Amino acid sequence: MTTPERKPEWLKMPALGGRKAAEVRRILTGYGLDTVCNRARCPNRGHCYDRGTATFMLMGERCTRNCLYCAVPSADGPLPPPEPDEPRRLALACRELGLRYVVLTSVTRDDLEDGGAGHFAATARAVHEELPSARIELLVPDFRGSPESLRTIAGCPLDVLNHNLETVERLFPYVRPQASYRRSLDLLRALGRLRPGLTLKSGLMLGLGETDADVDRALRDLRAAGVEMLTLGQYLRPSESHCPVCRYLSPSEFSAWRDRALRLGFGTVASGPLVRSSYHADLNFAGSRGR
Repeated sequence: MTTPERKPEWLKMPALGGRKAAEVRRILTGYGLDTVCNRARCPNRGHCYDRGTATFMLMGERCTRNCLYCAVPSADGPLPPPEPDEPRRLALACRELGLRYVVLTSVTRDDLEDGGAGHFAATARAVHEELPSARIELLVPDFRGSPESLRTIAGCPLDVLNHNLETVERLFPYVRPQASYRRSLDLLRALGRLRPGLTLKSGLMLGLGETDADVDRALRDLRAAGVEMLTLGQYLRPSESHCPVCRYLSPSEFSAWRDRALRLGFGTVASGPLVRSSYHADLNFAGSRGR
């Protein structure tokens, strides 16, 4: 399938935000924190910053993997250990931002024995101590399937465990060569068993060359793994060295996939061209609790 020549009108990027967004950037800079919003070049970062929200990215700005869809740069040498005061700084920033819903993610750190699970847990605990009433969502890597790392995550303060499937099984060897479709599903299933009642969340990018049958199977697999919250968005190519876009799905197609996912039993589905994993995460969680 050939790459589309230009983006359709519905994929026009929003402005980078106003006074509130500038304040969020000031606080993040002041505490020396990074966000996946910036590193992954999220098209919604200005909108989210204007809402006073951001998705924090832990453990540096470089990843030990090289997924062909992701704008986060991969490591070209040894990485430094996680900064021990990062959890405290992040918790203080959350307090200054007045967050009631905190999303934490990270680069993948296969160089660490626990894959960074301990740092995730320490950060979640620091946020919980600083903001006891805040909801916490962890968007985690696969930790290479380590049972010990999964137990660490299951034992920390969190309300939502998010691990994105990202693409369909057939495309995994091309799009995510260092990951495993089955390992990702096993992670979600295992955390559901380790932490009964925990809300599980996952998401897919569309437009990478998947068929309708591929997507339908992935949705069924996610539901079988216990996933309740789902995000579906359009893949956008970060650079010429990344996977090309095979096609741009229309808003009506995303609406149809939302309806299909709801029929399959997902509690909350955010589906649209500019939907991203953490986009309106607080509102989606509230919708899930309401259902």
